[in-house]
Amino acid sequence: MSESLIAIVPAAGIGARASLPGEAAVPKQYRPLAGQPMLRHAVRALLADPRIVQVRVAVSAGDGWVEQALAGLPRTVWRPCGGPNRADTVAAALADSGAAADDWILVHDAARPGLPAAALARLIDACLDDAVGGLLALPVADTVKAGRQRVSRTVDRDGLWLAQTPQMFRAGLLRDALARARAAGLAVTDEASAVEAAGHAPRLVAGALRNFKVTWPDDFELMEKWL
Repeated sequence: MSESLIAIVPAAGIGARASLPGEAAVPKQYRPLAGQPMLRHAVRALLADPRIVQVRVAVSAGDGWVEQALAGLPRTVWRPCGGPNRADTVAAALADSGAAADDWILVHDAARPGLPAAALARLIDACLDDAVGGLLALPVADTVKAGRQRVSRTVDRDGLWLAQTPQMFRAGLLRDALARARAAGLAVTDEASAVEAAGHAPRLVAGALRNFKVTWPDDFELMEKWL
């Protein structure tokens, strides 16, 4: 395989929803889980697959936590590439990576420290020969309701999936998709959304329950049990 696999972890946010009132303002990705910062768990999960040649962590300028959080990890670098939103952060990190157009980029949430090695390997295996790339996802199992404080309707869950990360695409395709989305003023919440908007259909690869995104205060206790 001539092309490289490079992972990008956008870690420039603060994760305000994960904090309880009165808690110290430590960004979510640096809060401890099982004795280590959450970001460190997420990066180590990516390093578990030797096919990933480098993990690049995009942080905000003046980040005072990342050096200690990632100290000693191999094949890992961090750069002040944080932008005003996720898409801009990923685009900046991709540009900073120097990746060739045919290299594979795996974008992974810093708040998904529970990524199993088997799920990561499954994604890579499924995407290496795919013309577009893909993402980990889980089919929706629960009944889905739409509404605010009262139900307005029940949504047909057939064919619905919950997107996870990593999301894996060629560097050239992802770079183009993110640029198109920005030019069109699209507020994309993940890389697959940008790729879809560019007219491609990413592959859905079975994810894992433990690969959930730590979002709310109670999620920390649940993730502790997995780690």
